[in-house]
Amino acid sequence: MPVPPSVPALLKEMGGAGARLDTLHACEAGAGNISVALPTPADLGETFPHTRAFDLPAATPALAGWTVLVTGSGQRLRDIAAAPTAAVAAVSIDTDGTALLRYADDRAWARPTSEFNSHLAVHDDHVGRRGLTGPHCVVHAQPPYLVALSHHGPADSARFSRRILRWEPETVVQLPEGVGFLDFMVPGSRQLQDASVAGLREARIVIWAKHGLLARSDDGPLKAVDLIEYAETGAMYEALNAQTGSPGEGLSDDELRAVIKAFDVRTTLY
Repeated sequence: MPVPPSVPALLKEMGGAGARLDTLHACEAGAGNISVALPTPADLGETFPHTRAFDLPAATPALAGWTVLVTGSGQRLRDIAAAPTAAVAAVSIDTDGTALLRYADDRAWARPTSEFNSHLAVHDDHVGRRGLTGPHCVVHAQPPYLVALSHHGPADSARFSRRILRWEPETVVQLPEGVGFLDFMVPGSRQLQDASVAGLREARIVIWAKHGLLARSDDGPLKAVDLIEYAETGAMYEALNAQTGSPGEGLSDDELRAVIKAFDVRTTLY
């Protein structure tokens, strides 16, 4: 059984993920947030020595005995690497449903991100439904090409996915389920939370139209950002193609089917 990562190691990876999102221009100022859910680690108190009671936004029965590391409201993701305990909170959930907010001396936030409800709900759904025993990561970011593409009229998940998968052969290998597409909903709302939970059962990324996206990974924050990079690159090529005088078609369906066959990709998109 793999050794669970330490809290400092997870904070370091959260810092790396924040830096990579910054290079994608996907987390302007205090935009974007990252969380990692894991069974409460023994070394948690060494990093976050202070506690106070915390009211969870909703019941999370599957997370009993777990802790969620989450960026604080208004924190810049690019600052996590330099000062992780200033930017990140820890929320520990007891078996009776009560929770503790854990923090360090240098905390620079008043509360966890305003979208913590969506993070918690997604973690609770995957841990409970899939029986996860290791860390589970959720990332919200606002990659500019994907956000811009989401403004161009109504779309559904299949059509939006095909627009970003048709530019590089490896994209369908990395995102075989494509991306989910959600119409605009008020940030932080219960409506957006519930739609995100449903969407992330089918795909590892859901687009929040005219806002950003939510991505999840069983393999840590950097893997979630890898998926975002693949999707954002596809959206970039889609935008560049639209600017040319003679737009290309990208990979044809037959060419993509050949890639899918060669790499034994399990997908229902083609």
